Amino acid sequence: MAKVLYHITMSLDGFVAAPGDDMTWLSGLHAGPNPVVERVIGGIGAIVMGHNTYAPATTAEGKVYGGRWEGPIFVVTRSAAPSPGFTLVPDLGEAVSSASAAAGDGYVAVLGAATARRCWEAGLLDEVLVHIAPVLLGDGVRLFERPGGAPVRLEVLELSHAGPIANAWYRVR
Repeated sequence: MAKVLYHITMSLDGFVAAPGDDMTWLSGLHAGPNPVVERVIGGIGAIVMGHNTYAPATTAEGKVYGGRWEGPIFVVTRSAAPSPGFTLVPDLGEAVSSASAAAGDGYVAVLGAATARRCWEAGLLDEVLVHIAPVLLGDGVRLFERPGGAPVRLEVLELSHAGPIANAWYRVR
């Protein structure tokens, strides 16, 4: 059965996107090969993303995982225009269920902070893999934002690094 994995790169100060959902901060970040990234990309069977992640992914430069992964992508949205290679689904539970069926024994990678938070709130999130980049953004979209919420406890599965990038892989308890 597929596991639902929030997979993301984050700045050292906890942001996954700069203000305005700007992801260009990642383009200047070349850290060399990362065995954890290669292993997880090879294990992904399907992707679930939200509307904010979908818009940049439909551009020529915005291929998922830089074009190193291809497969079924389910977009949780009610207002986006269809694009080849993406299945638009209005309901989060339906998107995760469809992605899990498509992924088989692989991972369903969740892309996007809001979508990952919604997966956690719905009890659908199994694991979190964060690659921590040596950059401070100072502002933007946080890895996980729940104002006034209780802490979410995680269990360490793997901690490692590849060059300047730290890899932190956790199971949601």
